[in-house]
Amino acid sequence: MTAPVRFPYRRVNVVGTSAAGKTTFARALAGLLDVQCVELDALHWEADWTEAPEPVMRQRVTDATAGEAWVVDGNYSAVRDIVWGRGQAVVWLDFPLRTVLWRYAARTQRRIRTGEELWPGTGNRESLSTQLLSRHSLLLWILSTYHRRRRDYPRLLAAYPGLAAIRLRSPDAADNWLRALKRPA
Repeated sequence: MTAPVRFPYRRVNVVGTSAAGKTTFARALAGLLDVQCVELDALHWEADWTEAPEPVMRQRVTDATAGEAWVVDGNYSAVRDIVWGRGQAVVWLDFPLRTVLWRYAARTQRRIRTGEELWPGTGNRESLSTQLLSRHSLLLWILSTYHRRRRDYPRLLAAYPGLAAIRLRSPDAADNWLRALKRPA
């Protein structure tokens, strides 16, 4: 077993394809680092699946990342300059498409069955119509962005040479990476 490593970064963005497990991973990382976890989806989606206007979203993200320590979950290009401009590291969950689709199916089935509200106060819940039939279909989003993200992230990360980039290519690699971290002193 490898010895725990000290993770020197206190402002981290967790990115990856929708349904890769960014939120779960980001919450676990934030817990290990004892910092605030910021979910970009919660700042983006308002009641009735209404998207926040870009200036509102940018202000929300600016406010949420004003502190000295945080883990941000999400990859909205409209706020990437804010998050990456203030960030110290990006953890990219770059999992195989079959893994993402399996996680999407399991998560969606659970959320539909339980009626889970995704972001408190919004009333937004997943349903077959929001998942398969709407213009906001997450399945269509995953299929239309997966290969583009894999192609574009290396170039995007290279444009921010001050950011440490950690690319994790499987759930096992992500779990092992988290296990290897040692809570900062």
